Amino acid sequence: QVQLVESGGALVQAGGSLRLPCLVSGGRFGNYVMGWFRQAPGKEREFVAAIKWSGDNKYYADSVKGRFTISRDNAKNTVYLQMNSLKPEDTAVYYCAAGSGIPTHAMARMGEYDYWGQGTQVTVSS
Repeated sequence: QVQLVESGGALVQAGGSLRLPCLVSGGRFGNYVMGWFRQAPGKEREFVAAIKWSGDNKYYADSVKGRFTISRDNAKNTVYLQMNSLKPEDTAVYYCAAGSGIPTHAMARMGEYDYWGQGTQVTVSS
């Protein structure tokens, strides 16, 4: 059984930084496309970033480009989301997700991912 566990969420002031790790167990991590999504109160879950198994191809939502960086360490079965220059509108529960065989054009689609973590809360104060 594949399990994803996010951590690193916290309360941070605007302009600050956080790094969210997501540890994957029970599956073949190196085969997965890994994604980060977030859900703010009263809003739908939205795509944040995704990375191919090789780590070469990375994709970002326009709202986080230039501020967030996704990376992965296949030896540690872990994907990271480095978040810099945080804004109050980044406040949300952040989820990592894993899926296999996701085509490049579909990496932002929630329905393409097979496994999800429980989420970690990020709160950015103004």
